[in-house]
Amino acid sequence: MAAEQKQLRWYNIALLAFVAVWGLGNVVNNFYNQGLTVVVSWILIMILYFVPYTLMVGQLGATFATEGGGVSSWIQNLSGKRLAYFAAWTYWVVHVPYLAQKPQAIMIAFSWLFQSNGKFINESNPLIVQTLCLVLFLLFMWMSSRGITTLNRLGSIAGSAMFVLSILFIILGVSAPMMTGSSIATAHMDQLSSYIPKFDFNYLTTIAMLVFAVGGAEKISPYVNKTHNPAKEFPKGMIALAIMVAVSAILGSFAMGMIFDAHHMPADLYANGAYMAFQRLGDFYHVGNIFMWIYAVTNAMASMAALAVSIDAPLRMLLADADTHFIPKAMTKTNSRGVYINGYKMTAVLVGLIIMIPALGIHGMNGLYGWLLNLNAIVMPMRYLWVFLAYMLLSRQMDKFHSDYMFVKNKSVAFIFGLWCFLFTAFACILGMTPKAAFAGDTKTWWFQLALNVLTPIVLLLLGLILPIIARRHEIAEKL
Repeated sequence: MAAEQKQLRWYNIALLAFVAVWGLGNVVNNFYNQGLTVVVSWILIMILYFVPYTLMVGQLGATFATEGGGVSSWIQNLSGKRLAYFAAWTYWVVHVPYLAQKPQAIMIAFSWLFQSNGKFINESNPLIVQTLCLVLFLLFMWMSSRGITTLNRLGSIAGSAMFVLSILFIILGVSAPMMTGSSIATAHMDQLSSYIPKFDFNYLTTIAMLVFAVGGAEKISPYVNKTHNPAKEFPKGMIALAIMVAVSAILGSFAMGMIFDAHHMPADLYANGAYMAFQRLGDFYHVGNIFMWIYAVTNAMASMAALAVSIDAPLRMLLADADTHFIPKAMTKTNSRGVYINGYKMTAVLVGLIIMIPALGIHGMNGLYGWLLNLNAIVMPMRYLWVFLAYMLLSRQMDKFHSDYMFVKNKSVAFIFGLWCFLFTAFACILGMTPKAAFAGDTKTWWFQLALNVLTPIVLLLLGLILPIIARRHEIAEKL
């Protein structure tokens, strides 16, 4: 039976991970931040960060193969329940800004489907749109609380379709000048100097988006011990993954440079870029809006499924095996369908605040969308910090834990790799808090965004300190 379970080969692992980690939005967002210089950035981030990151995840997954809680389970085995709770809390709470943006993505997808242009993001009133986003989010939360799983199944179809569209975009975009005779939008794409980044402060503030793009490799950890000969095939699969991501990122960036002028990009490229790109490809190949419509439908389905899943799944990971020393019993209360009612209420309050408060100080939907996307790039990578902390803890305890696969056998070298990735991630998140000039507008808005960028992650993390205090008081009250 064990032999039968270990059937995954290195190419299976690479493909599974590629679908889980990569998406067209990663190309569009980082191209907007850096232009053609992002090509060199992709190469650097792959070599210096992504490859060691995935190989560390492989060793942690192989070491704790029977644990189902992911990062929090790793931390619990290596340190204890207290740190494990904070790891679980971080993993859940970083999804709050993610949940706040998904309704925007759904509305933009439908606006392109029915209007075939980007007027929605450029002309709508932010307060009205965000109110509609809140209503949409609450509707999905209600559906999730009722145990409606249809969207999950649609999400699997949409995820596969999105992967195919990402590859199709690269093929059509790179070949468009040769196949259709269309002109190349960006000048001097044949010159090496066009691809060399200027490593100044503005460049450093964009690293968080790169880290955000390549993160999430911990999703593949359950597959390590299902791999045939993990010690040899898993690292081979991860290197293949890095090559696939790098090639997709580089060719995707080339395609973007051929479609959009990298020196004069549309201000709404974050929100509308992928739709505009597919629309222009449709014009090049004389098929009208068909590519854009397919992408809009696919992205709407994928966003709806992601919203439904991300409301429940991270919360379930936090509360399913909750320790009453850290999480009050009231938080683990479930309804007849097994839904954590009070957990849903907490989610609704936090997401509602992040949806509505920024609309009071950020003018224009384009600015609001750009800010929220950059906030996700600041907040979401904070969960990766626990992966690297777990690896550093494991490096000090390698004698106690057996693994079929090891990234580095030397304890000191292993610790240095973990520390490097930890510090690099923290560095990227902190500098990423600087508002992007394109979305900040006037000085007052710039400071408003900076305050939100700094306070949001701090508040979200500090909230995790409150639950253990409440839980402790409940324990004392029950004993009296």
